[in-house]
Amino acid sequence: MTTDEEKPLSLDWNQLRFDENGLIPAIVQDATSKEVLTLAYMNKEAIQKTLETRETWFWSRSRQELWHKGETSGNTQSVRSVCTDCDQDALLVRVLPTGPACHTGEVSCFPNDSDLSDRYGILTELESVVAAREIKRPKDSYTTYLFDEGVDKILKKVGEEASEVIIAAKNGSTEELAWEISDLFFHLIVLMREQGLSMDQVLTELRKRHHQ
Repeated sequence: MTTDEEKPLSLDWNQLRFDENGLIPAIVQDATSKEVLTLAYMNKEAIQKTLETRETWFWSRSRQELWHKGETSGNTQSVRSVCTDCDQDALLVRVLPTGPACHTGEVSCFPNDSDLSDRYGILTELESVVAAREIKRPKDSYTTYLFDEGVDKILKKVGEEASEVIIAAKNGSTEELAWEISDLFFHLIVLMREQGLSMDQVLTELRKRHHQ
């Protein structure tokens, strides 16, 4: 099976619609959490370099020059896919970031753009927080500790928390059960991030099963 990393990146150049300055807006999205990271602009050279190197390149409108995201900061973005919108005048670039996307140090240039009005919004928020922890690795963070220790430690914690859920259910305490299930959810989301699996992929699988 060909992985995302092995699939060649390509676009239909004849269909792309650049503006009068030879630029096209590029929305950069975290491929795992689906969080929008930034909006930047690309010209033909930036697109070509992005496709060839599988890292994001943009055109700086203020400096009037090509720039490689993370060249000085180290916060590069590994490109997983590039596609156009229906009018062929905007790009969606899905990436795995190695650091914050914003020059302010925030993971996203839209840090306050979180719609948590739906019933399960907390899961989306938690997925975003875990993604930020993995990127920024703040000191004295339990989540940072888990990522630093690696998959074996994370799997051990998932197993421990699953056992705690069983014990809580046997004890017949809904309060204890809610607590332990919350712990399990958290560690599962950490595992998903470590494995590059998004919540959307899990929800898609659940929908497929429901409609079978």
